[in-house]
Amino acid sequence: MIDTATLKIAHEPTIGVRRHHETPLLAASDENLEGYGCLVDDPTSHPIEIVQWPAQGWRAIDANTGDQGGVTEGLFEFQWHQGSLFATNNAVGDSYLFGWSDWPDELATVSAQRERALIWRANYHPDGGQLFFPVNGAAFVIPLALPGDDIAPEKFVSFFCDGSRGLYLHPNVWHGAVVPLEDEAAFLDRQGRVHARVSVDFAKEFGCYLSVPLPQIR
Repeated sequence: MIDTATLKIAHEPTIGVRRHHETPLLAASDENLEGYGCLVDDPTSHPIEIVQWPAQGWRAIDANTGDQGGVTEGLFEFQWHQGSLFATNNAVGDSYLFGWSDWPDELATVSAQRERALIWRANYHPDGGQLFFPVNGAAFVIPLALPGDDIAPEKFVSFFCDGSRGLYLHPNVWHGAVVPLEDEAAFLDRQGRVHARVSVDFAKEFGCYLSVPLPQIR
């Protein structure tokens, strides 16, 4: 269990907006994940793409250099606590507050039932791909967008994964938080060790949160 009282958050969340953009929700399949990534059955054997460092000018990067950072892995732990979604990625040593089940200044009055997650930021990794594999079969939803720095909330689609398989994302694919349906969930995380990251802050750039619909657990 994550100790939310002592957690050192890597990025202070942006709050104060009163608008959200709701993403479409799809049940993840190999067909509709084309371009984003794919579903994974065996997390230990699935390859993680590593991207070679870009050349700074017209001289090319030497062969077999610039892509030797390799892969890191560890548990990515998520926990809902009083309407806030916290997480710790032990593969890279960072902790986060990813979003909320309702407006963050009204969490004291929200119900226990979570109908959505309001996500304040998303990112992509130009150095390599990333794999999320649920350790105990936890179902989750994740918002994704195809590569390109001209990003907007309207370009995101949320994918529901039932927990029976993992999810692999290609390099440069935008992704918001993995949002578990249960109160707690842990995932095996495998990704490029260099861990470069490019981010978008929806609240600052677009005056809204990204709203991720959550199927109800029955």
